[in-house]
Amino acid sequence: MKSNETDEDFLFFAEDEQPSPEPELAVGVWNILIVDDDEEIHTVTKLALNDLIVLGRKLNFHHAYSGDEAIRFLHNNSNIAMVLLDVVMESDDAGLKVVQRIRDELHLEELRIVLRTGQPGYAPEESVIKEYDINDYKTKTELTRGKLVTAIIASIRSYQQIRTINQNRIGLQKIINAGANLLEQHSLHEFSEGVVTQIASLIGLHAEGVLCAQIEDDGSTSDKIYVLGAAGHYAPFIKCQLDKLDNPRIVQQINLCLSQRQNIFGQQDTVLYLGSDRHCAAVYIETNRPIEAFDRQLIEVFLSNISIGYENVTLFQQLKHAAYIDPLTKTPNRNEFIQILQDTRRFDAEGMVAVLVDIDHFSDVNDGLGQDVGNELLIALTLRLIAFFGTSSQLGRIGADVFGLVGPAHELTPERLEEVFNEPFQASEHALQVNATFGLCRLTDSAEQGLTILKHVYIALNKAKKSISQSYQYYQPEMEDEMAERLSLLRKLRSDFSRDKLELWYQAQVSLSSKQVVGMEALLRWPVADGQYISPAVFIPLAEYSGLIVEIGTWVLEQACQQIKHLATQGYSDLRIAVNVSMPQFRNHHFVQTVIDCVNRYNIDPALLELEITESVVMDEPKIVIDALQKLKNAGIKVAIDDFGIGFSSLSYLQQLPLDRIKVDRAFVREVTEPAGEVIAQTIINLGKRLGLSTIAEGVETEAQQQAVAAMGCDEMQGFLFAKPMSAAQLLVFLAENNTDKAAESGITNK
Repeated sequence: MKSNETDEDFLFFAEDEQPSPEPELAVGVWNILIVDDDEEIHTVTKLALNDLIVLGRKLNFHHAYSGDEAIRFLHNNSNIAMVLLDVVMESDDAGLKVVQRIRDELHLEELRIVLRTGQPGYAPEESVIKEYDINDYKTKTELTRGKLVTAIIASIRSYQQIRTINQNRIGLQKIINAGANLLEQHSLHEFSEGVVTQIASLIGLHAEGVLCAQIEDDGSTSDKIYVLGAAGHYAPFIKCQLDKLDNPRIVQQINLCLSQRQNIFGQQDTVLYLGSDRHCAAVYIETNRPIEAFDRQLIEVFLSNISIGYENVTLFQQLKHAAYIDPLTKTPNRNEFIQILQDTRRFDAEGMVAVLVDIDHFSDVNDGLGQDVGNELLIALTLRLIAFFGTSSQLGRIGADVFGLVGPAHELTPERLEEVFNEPFQASEHALQVNATFGLCRLTDSAEQGLTILKHVYIALNKAKKSISQSYQYYQPEMEDEMAERLSLLRKLRSDFSRDKLELWYQAQVSLSSKQVVGMEALLRWPVADGQYISPAVFIPLAEYSGLIVEIGTWVLEQACQQIKHLATQGYSDLRIAVNVSMPQFRNHHFVQTVIDCVNRYNIDPALLELEITESVVMDEPKIVIDALQKLKNAGIKVAIDDFGIGFSSLSYLQQLPLDRIKVDRAFVREVTEPAGEVIAQTIINLGKRLGLSTIAEGVETEAQQQAVAAMGCDEMQGFLFAKPMSAAQLLVFLAENNTDKAAESGITNK
């Protein structure tokens, strides 16, 4: 053949050709790049080598027509075995510049280069061989077909040998690094994902695959195979059962590998067996081509290296599993449930809701029937929740009597949740009818972190617990703002209390028969800027919730005893002071002794200190309250019950309480001039008299109310008609005056 453009001979003489052997079966190809500015050279080279098979593979030709084009192609295609490169193209040394850029810029050290030239004078052979990293250098006239084939075979063989050496070196380093890295990872899922990634890295593939194994959920062997690690587009299936994968071939191949306990090397994918007889796994890798022999050797060395690591990690995971599963109910505990919330929020948040189920008064079951019965109740509830929601939702035990659910919002509705508690639960020989309170949070209304989601559900649950109209509450963002405001207010309360900014004010209590002041009720006040005060209805519940009320209550007792002592020095030696006491104070083991010590410290008559309790306090923990009050009563301290009639308490408790006085709530006094209000107030006053107790009406604001309660036989009154709450200094002035304007109008005189 003759090139019309170069007019140079490029002949393949017949005498150079040998009889062609039978074609070999080609597996894969060798990629060859022809770089020449003469299009005919591309054509004749391809024709001459088209049927050539080298080391079992055919040749696959690529073409570039300039040095720059060749570099761009090689930059994007690194799997080229060799380049047939013309020296003289757009410049006399264009080919030599390509060689330099291949080695220095692209760092393609394995690539073999055969230089060809039709004008040897531009690049002397001896200097080129010395200065450039090339495999061969021939003039086009001497490259007959036989010599070209020889150059091709030699170059490809050299390429394969160099690549094998480099792959073995790189692979060995990866094995060392992989083994070290993987053995550092205690999480079975992280370890498994690392195995998939490392194997893909060893054979030079983008990681697409899964590692699967049978795992033990509750200590017994499970027949189900789970995806423990994954990379690429299979990553969302981690922790899922293998059957949920939407690829039947993967399921089939993994099952086959685990049953045969051996590697499977296919045309499009590879399944590798990992582990020992006790702890085995299968690694599925999408290869889209057969894995070569030397790559298989690398993989086998790698698997051998990490098999012991896999078994150790599996054993560690069993310990970790015990740390994330509730031992009583065999459901996820709080830590694992947080992870479930996070995974669900990440992959499947739309239409999903998280729920907390809090059993009401569960402590009563434990205290009254024993912890064993309480445990059986928890197991019975677990089974019923699974029966109701197990197919659609995930269940966990978050606290002693709190369960968590996450699932579809149309399944986990308040109505269906309440149905769970319609029937009694069988616990030992007891049929227990219990109720629950529910906090709910739509996952799309919360954050992506599992701990934050749980916090939001707890906010909703706490809101529901404070509601008297319904047993559930959905989380709303403004709830968190309210919580933040409460916490800010609590911090300020702590700060102001520590700096002694709280004040104790007093409201006088008057005898309806003698028209004289017989005592005062101590009222806590919290002043803030500009002469304003924060309402006790706001900060007292906050102090009780936080436990700060115990310290504040001790301070109030100190102030009240100190005031009784001070009043005695001013000539008012028989005026009592009533102090309100809350449930957290009664729960404090030192409360009774604190009160007695305070009375003794100021050397006051204990009968002048009166403790006021509400019905709700009594009903909360009757035994604790009654025992404490009995001890205080024995020490001579008086006891009054406040807001009587509001809490609908049991009269049996009223009989057990060591009371001295009943206070008629302002709600009944306000309506005392109406027929219905008169009946209730009269009933409470009569009940007090029948029990031998003194009665006091609070919230008296009009003369009509005063006359009405006096006509009913009430002993004392307290309200704005006579006096508003006042500071300690104002109280002394008030007591020193013979009459106030209101007292004169009412015909009441002060002592």
